[in-house]
Amino acid sequence: MQGAQPPPYRGEAAVRAPGLAPEETVKGRARGKTNPFHPHPPGHPPNVTAPPHVFLDIGSDTTPAVLPPELRTRLRTLTEFTDSLPRADILLTGWGHALHLNESVLDRAPRLKAVVHAAGSVKGLVTPSVWQRGILVSSAADINARPVADFTTALILLAAKKALSAGRSGWPGFAARRGTDGTAVGVVGASRIGRRVTARLRAADSGYRLLLHDPYVSAVEAAHMGAELVDIHTLCTKSTIVTLHAPQLPETRHLLDAQHLALIPAGGTVINTARGSLIDTDALIQECATGRLDAFLDVTDPEPLPPGHPLLSLPNVLVTPHIAGAQGSEIRRLGEFAVDEIGRLVRGERLLGEVRQEELARSA
Repeated sequence: MQGAQPPPYRGEAAVRAPGLAPEETVKGRARGKTNPFHPHPPGHPPNVTAPPHVFLDIGSDTTPAVLPPELRTRLRTLTEFTDSLPRADILLTGWGHALHLNESVLDRAPRLKAVVHAAGSVKGLVTPSVWQRGILVSSAADINARPVADFTTALILLAAKKALSAGRSGWPGFAARRGTDGTAVGVVGASRIGRRVTARLRAADSGYRLLLHDPYVSAVEAAHMGAELVDIHTLCTKSTIVTLHAPQLPETRHLLDAQHLALIPAGGTVINTARGSLIDTDALIQECATGRLDAFLDVTDPEPLPPGHPLLSLPNVLVTPHIAGAQGSEIRRLGEFAVDEIGRLVRGERLLGEVRQEELARSA
């Protein structure tokens, strides 16, 4: 790495086997804990014979979308609902949850064996005490990653065709129009979303040139993904489009600062569907205000941007209200995964969305 580059971050790629798709890796990796509902080998009686009690902690405005009636009915065939945290064997959480699982809360839940989060990151939900007590944690983050990857891929297509600026000065002539073929796209972060975006671009007919920056991915693994592994300076210098998929960490704050934004070629585009803090907002305003760069921002710093913020009025900047992840009709996918995960838990099967303590510090 060169110059003033921040210390390396460890993306989610570090816990995945090289060359495997996210689904394959999650399903295939070994689990270190015995299922608390079926701790005995096959053929022996399970430790819990009565249906486990599930306690819901999901925002009231989100619950109907996450658990529509048919999913509630399925869940009732697996568990019994309880309004008592001390009786809960399973905690089913989601966006808008009220609990923060610290020691005092966990002391009120002595029977708790598993937390199933029908959303993405569990950072605002769990603490190390959860794992210290042997409680399993599962998240639907991989399910939520899919619409984010779709949204990002669509933005890359729009950026490659200069959709934000095309036609601003009248109907563009043939020679002024931009196409996608051969566009250099820099992917920052080989996270579950970054990998999906890379796979979608690789499968496209456009022949995108893919550059990847992730300090914990090898050149061989990047090549297997169809990308060239480079440092952040090289990625910015050689990419027409830069898309961010790194986690929010102290070392990734302002990963795209004034220096790195200035390296992106004139006419380039910055896309952020990860975390707003990855970009120096003031520096981005300067680059976009001159028209040198375009930007598609689904996340910002601060979030939301206050009324009258410069980025909201620039014609070459599109700010969307954090909608890349599961929205509206898509939210049911999170509930389906959570109910299926509880079914796997009750039957003693491997959890597909298990979150390990050692992964949490370096995940989104």
